[in-house]
Formats: sequence, structure tokens, C-alpha cells
Amino acid sequence: MRQLILVCITLLSIAFAKAQENVNDLLAAGIADAQRFTQDYMAPASEGLAYGINNGWFNNAKAPKRFGFELSVIGNIGFIKDEKTAFQMNVADYENIRFEDGSSSKMVATVLGHNDPEVRVIITYDDPIFGNQETELILPTGIGSENVNILPTGFLQASFSPFNGTQIKGRFFPEVETEDAKVSLYGIGLQQEFTSWLPADKVLPVAVSGLVAYTHLNANYDFTDAEYVDGDNQQVETNVNTLLFEIIVGTKLKIINFYGGLGYITGKSTTDLLGSYRVTDGFLFSEEINDPFSVEHDISGIRGTLGAHLKLGFFGLNADYTFAEFDSATIGINFSI
Repeated sequence: MRQLILVCITLLSIAFAKAQENVNDLLAAGIADAQRFTQDYMAPASEGLAYGINNGWFNNAKAPKRFGFELSVIGNIGFIKDEKTAFQMNVADYENIRFEDGSSSKMVATVLGHNDPEVRVIITYDDPIFGNQETELILPTGIGSENVNILPTGFLQASFSPFNGTQIKGRFFPEVETEDAKVSLYGIGLQQEFTSWLPADKVLPVAVSGLVAYTHLNANYDFTDAEYVDGDNQQVETNVNTLLFEIIVGTKLKIINFYGGLGYITGKSTTDLLGSYRVTDGFLFSEEINDPFSVEHDISGIRGTLGAHLKLGFFGLNADYTFAEFDSATIGINFSI
């Protein structure tokens, strides 16, 4: 579990490092332009995280016995699709940014992609002494430059059955910090087996359950280096809040069971650029900006899951695959009493 957490935090660190690479320099073009670029640049990563942190909430449609307890270690890998690695950047949407080669629009990397070759832009800024001035910047690339094409997540999860057919669940990702990045996660869910209410529950070949779960993720990356923008306490902070609604159907066998789910995710992510930023030409001009902007992304989508669960006494092992905007594979190790 610790190794998975380190992998997650390392990739998060890379992603945030790429996110700030020249993004803060774009502040020289004005807050509106920097915010617009960041909105499109970060959107796929926010969506990918939202889908990833909602996997692994269930491993069976049938609830355990009353007062049953289960502890799970869950690992998940989300796969990045090609369409999530780039976005169409139109210079008409920007006030002070244009492409060096005069193009009106280009496909440029999101934080999940990679610009190869580099994409150069010209930004215009207002110098109080010399008037309109121009400088050249290289647009930030993404984690694709590190040959990364997955988004891993992992967490500890526990469930308890206070009533027949009812499971109260909680998941936790302790705050871990590696170099300048840190991340933490928590969630709570309720799963109810509807078939447990039926008189023929013991003879029915399948179980049907419903699940509602809330998950919160907080991530932060501190940075200081920039070419045109100096400052203090510069950081990117991302908060993701989601709700998952799922219908689950599964077999009711003693050793191995198969399950499937159809769900809907809804939520919001907020990314804040925090700290003080001094936009300067290096000589006479200097302008300080505090906590420049915040960008929000609404997240929603349908997903489908297919999986299997093997139970041998108090030990269980499950694996499933989820089809969604970000397809993913999940594996869980479960201990129950």
C-alpha cells in the first residue's frame, strides 16, 4: 500500500510540476488569459482524478452478515485516452497571447499530454514606461513527456454492517508528502442490498444493491521558480468533491462471485493558484498579484463495471474493470470477519 501511495504522489508531483511550468509566467499576459489557459489545460486531470477516486467502492452485490466487518486495500489504475492529452487553443479567445508562427489555433498539450515539438507563443504586456512590450514563452507540456499514460489511485477502505443488508463504508488516503507535493483523500458510502428485504432472499440466485458514496480529494504542490514571474508562497491547490450513485447486481455463491454495476458520477473540482506573483521585465517594471485566480470544473458521467470476487474464509480478492470517460482497472485485497 505504501508503495502505491508513493507512486500516486510521485505522479501527482510530476503533474503539478508540469501544470506550473510556465503557467505562472503566462500571468504576464494578464490574469484572464492565464486563467483561460489553465481551465483547458487542467480539465482532463481533474476529470481523471474524479473517476479514479470513485473506483473500488464495492466488490460484491450481496451484503455480509449483520455486524460483519471488512477491511480492504484497494489499488486502481486509470487509463488516459488520446483525446484527453490535448485541447484546441484558439488565439481569438485570448487578449494578449498569439502563436509565434501566426497560427489562429493549434492542438496543444493538456497536463496529461506532451508538446512535441515545443509550442511557442508571444505574449503582450503593458509596461508603464515603455508601453506595449512582447516576450516569447514556451507553453507547458504535460506528464506525457515523462512517458506516463496512467493515473493511479489507492486507498484503505473499511465497511461495517449494522443491519441486515446494510453496509456503511469509509475510505482513507493518509496525507503523504514527497518533495513539494502532498495529497490526501477520504470518503463515506452507504450500500444497501435490496433483495435482503424480500421473503425469498435465501433462494434468489442473485443480489441487487444500491450504493451512494461521497469522496473528497485534496492535493497541493508548492513551487517557486519562474522566468518572468517572481514571488512568494506560490502553490497550486486542487480540491475534488464527488458523489457516486450505483446499482449493483451479482451472484450469491460461496467461493467466487461475479458482479456488475451501472453508476453515475457527479461532482466539482476547484484548482486555486495561490501566493504572490511579481510580474516583471527584469529591469524597471514590476507588478504584484496575490492569489491570482481559481478555476472550477463540473464533472459528471455514466460508468459501467464488471468484476469478480474470490473469498476463502476471512480472505478475499476482487478485480474489476470500469468503462467510463477514463477506463480503469481495480484490484482489492479484503479481510472480513
